[in-house]
Amino acid sequence: MTKVPELFGSMVFNDKVMQERLPKTTYKALKKTIENGEPLDEGVANVVANAMKDWAVELGCTHFTHWFQPMTGVTAEKHDSFIQPKGDGVIMEFSGKELIKGEPDASSFPSGGIRATFEARGYTTWDPTSPAFVKDGSLYIPTAFCSYTGEVLDKKTPLLRSMERLSAEAVRILNLLGKKDVTRVATTVGPEQEYFLVDKEMYDLREDLKLTGRTLFGAMAPKGQELEDHYFGSIKTRVAAYMRDLDEELWKLGILAKTKHNEVAPSQHELAPVFTTSNIATDHNELTMEVMKKTAEKHGLVCLLHEKPFAGVNGSGKHNNWSISTNTGENLLSPGKHPETNYQFQLFLAAIVKAVHEYQDLLRITVASAGNDHRLGANEAPPAIISMYLGDDLGALVDSIISGKEYVSHGKEKMETGVEVLADFKKDNSDRNRTSPFAFTGNKFEFRALGSSLNIACPNYMLNTMVAEELSQFYDELKDAEDLTEAVKALVKKTLTEHQNIIFNGDNYADDWVDEAERRGLLNLKSLPEALSHFLDEKNVNLFVKHKIVSKEELHARYEIDLETYSKQLNIEALTMIDIARKNITPAVSAFVRELIDAALAKKALSASISSAVEENLAAELSEKLEKFVALTDELQDAVIEAASVEENLEKAFAYRNSVFAKMEELRKVGDSMEEKTSAEYWPLPSYTDLLFGV
Repeated sequence: MTKVPELFGSMVFNDKVMQERLPKTTYKALKKTIENGEPLDEGVANVVANAMKDWAVELGCTHFTHWFQPMTGVTAEKHDSFIQPKGDGVIMEFSGKELIKGEPDASSFPSGGIRATFEARGYTTWDPTSPAFVKDGSLYIPTAFCSYTGEVLDKKTPLLRSMERLSAEAVRILNLLGKKDVTRVATTVGPEQEYFLVDKEMYDLREDLKLTGRTLFGAMAPKGQELEDHYFGSIKTRVAAYMRDLDEELWKLGILAKTKHNEVAPSQHELAPVFTTSNIATDHNELTMEVMKKTAEKHGLVCLLHEKPFAGVNGSGKHNNWSISTNTGENLLSPGKHPETNYQFQLFLAAIVKAVHEYQDLLRITVASAGNDHRLGANEAPPAIISMYLGDDLGALVDSIISGKEYVSHGKEKMETGVEVLADFKKDNSDRNRTSPFAFTGNKFEFRALGSSLNIACPNYMLNTMVAEELSQFYDELKDAEDLTEAVKALVKKTLTEHQNIIFNGDNYADDWVDEAERRGLLNLKSLPEALSHFLDEKNVNLFVKHKIVSKEELHARYEIDLETYSKQLNIEALTMIDIARKNITPAVSAFVRELIDAALAKKALSASISSAVEENLAAELSEKLEKFVALTDELQDAVIEAASVEENLEKAFAYRNSVFAKMEELRKVGDSMEEKTSAEYWPLPSYTDLLFGV
């Protein structure tokens, strides 16, 4: 058996390795940079770089790469070898300069107009707070990415800045409350990752899966998820082997893969890690998605991370479990045994409630994507309306604070099983609400609306920043208070009273919640274009500029990138759909109709008494559908041409959503109805039965 403690982190230049390989003075200097944000001396960087190189070479590395997260939604890497010429041969060298700075081509990545094509230079810079690691024969160095003129072009830099801002504001509040030993506060995240596994041979026969990540055509299989027998069910042998290898590869990279199980849909699964600091959790989640895909290849499988690869069954999300902890080990979102007198907890809770209410549009924007538009609001995901769930116990506390009435805790009730051999146990204070986008789950908030392929840096930097803003306002209001406790209590009551509309403990799927949410003034932004139309609202721009997370120009660039990406993705999907319709489905159905007609004619030629009604009726039905299918294909082509001609990005995104996507849905409906009537021998695409039950 693999010895997990020995395996874990074996490919990571972690604290243990640094202590073993770095001189004490170098190690202490590097730790000050990591823990306190102190500048790193180039001399120290040279020593660290050499130690990294020696360690990596011992593990079989020949190259290093600055690993970064541009605005493409995936990671990027450029590999350079350690070799340096010496005489007739080479030596292996790696300098502090190479460790600290890299130079990719900035103009080849999305920049939202910040960089022109001829302005190529960009820089990657080492993030010492996220450990380097070895993968595929290269030393991977986590980095941030910016343009030559200093504009932020990645997802990591705003996250790091937001963590510093939240830390600074939280420390001020805590010091004010008497916690003088708190010098740093960190946000932590544990992102649960859902995914599908399909057979590689089936995948290779689906142009739509290869080009878009989702099935653009596909009639429902006779069996779906209606028996609810897949969720937490016995894991199939082939999948279990994949999961075992995946765990080992992730553990080598220091990723705290903890939980694995079948999800609700057939062929759908989930992996959940133990939480860690937000920036490392982001790096780990990006790495997890990469390793998931590569490990699947070894097992003749393909890992699908699209939010909705199959219509009619659950899509895949990513639950972002977010909390705040101090350098002294205190979880600031833990209510404690007596939350009614835990005014520190109440203050931080009030800040989060206020932040989510005031910036509900930003939270919706953080999870907006072409893929997630299919998922949000369906039975496996929260709706597009942002609200907060606090649970029975915490909800009762908030009600008591607002009303001034006495708080009575539900407490932890005893769960009696009624079977003597089974141990009784204490229930949690409240149930979970799987329909809520932003739910309190004991000592953290679970942001459930993220799509499975999303880089979690974006929702976390926005969440950090909006909470930092509220804490900043709270500090200004409390700093001169004569009676701090009474001032905190008054501020908490005022805040919760003014922002209670964001709190909803009911069923977010219920039809009447839509009307109720509207009465409460909550936004219902059903698609990415609707959500992005609020991105550059004055309050949002002011938030990020004030806290120096991104500039107004950088925020505008992200807005343009998101809109462009959305339109391009729908354009690719539409063109792929047209391609499949014309080159695969139309000829296949036409050939089957011809066989039906030939069969009908053969029956008639054999004997007038033999009925050919079945063949004739089916041929007529399919011919009528095929005629409509071809017409809709042409209409989709026209809609694509018209949408592509729109100049302004927001208007173009709406054109793709309202016109192109609508035509795609019409075309799919007819195509899927033909699949249900066409012989499997003729249908050109692997069916949902093949894909969902073929592993």
